[in-house]
Amino acid sequence: MKNLSMKTKKSLIGYAFISPWLIGFALLTAFPVFYSLFLSFQKVKVTTEGIQTEFVKFSNFEYAFAVDAIFTQKILTFIQELVLSVPIIIVFSLIIALLLNMPIRFKGFFRTIFFLPVIIASGPVMSELMEQGVTSIPSIEEYAIFNMVMSGTDGFLNTVVIYLMDNLIFILWFSGVQILIFLAGLQKVDKQIYEAAKIDGASNWECFWKVTLPSLMPMVIVNTIYTIVMYSIFALNPVIDHIQANMFNINTGLGYASSLAWIYFLVIAVVLAISVGLLTMRVNKKYG
Repeated sequence: MKNLSMKTKKSLIGYAFISPWLIGFALLTAFPVFYSLFLSFQKVKVTTEGIQTEFVKFSNFEYAFAVDAIFTQKILTFIQELVLSVPIIIVFSLIIALLLNMPIRFKGFFRTIFFLPVIIASGPVMSELMEQGVTSIPSIEEYAIFNMVMSGTDGFLNTVVIYLMDNLIFILWFSGVQILIFLAGLQKVDKQIYEAAKIDGASNWECFWKVTLPSLMPMVIVNTIYTIVMYSIFALNPVIDHIQANMFNINTGLGYASSLAWIYFLVIAVVLAISVGLLTMRVNKKYG
């Protein structure tokens, strides 16, 4: 150690501190991930002698798309719900963040209220709330405005409106972290920029579109990524339930469940890539 330079010593000390995390990541995350990829190409049988595997090439993936119609339908439904839910969560979070950023009394209390669902919204809690019907707007079908909107829309829009009404409160429960991220971004915007815009005659609406929103675009991208990932791994996700059900199914087993998990992962990765790509292109085109 005496012959080592100070830079090398500091590097070794740093590696020593992060080595528990590196070892834990390799054993508890990296190895299971690559092992599941290996199992996705296998027919797995759990016997008294241990786990037996048989290489079946792409048979599990072909079965998922050609035979397992339930999985395909759940994936399509998941994508549809994701497209509807993510923009609502982002817009709602931005509105609440703008309100909480104003000079109001009990600001800390309201922040706690909006963040509270993040702490208690576990799978069993949300399942119980959904069974009791508190995640939707009660008796919305009885209101005249709802019937008027439904009568003037076609089949697809009817589906969208019904989904939003049935899951609106459930969707808004996912907004706690996004609100805090937007609040952090709002507090970093220089107040002098607003003063300069006011001097030039800009209204509050123009300040929002020309100053606030461009400053928050990086946070919009971060919140979009976070929301998609959070929505995808939620415990009550029907796709995850289907994967877990096949994991313990004698006819399919762990190999087929692993292939479903990797298909689901690729779908989420594609959705993330498209979302971030579109937002980045819009930012570069409009504000770049």
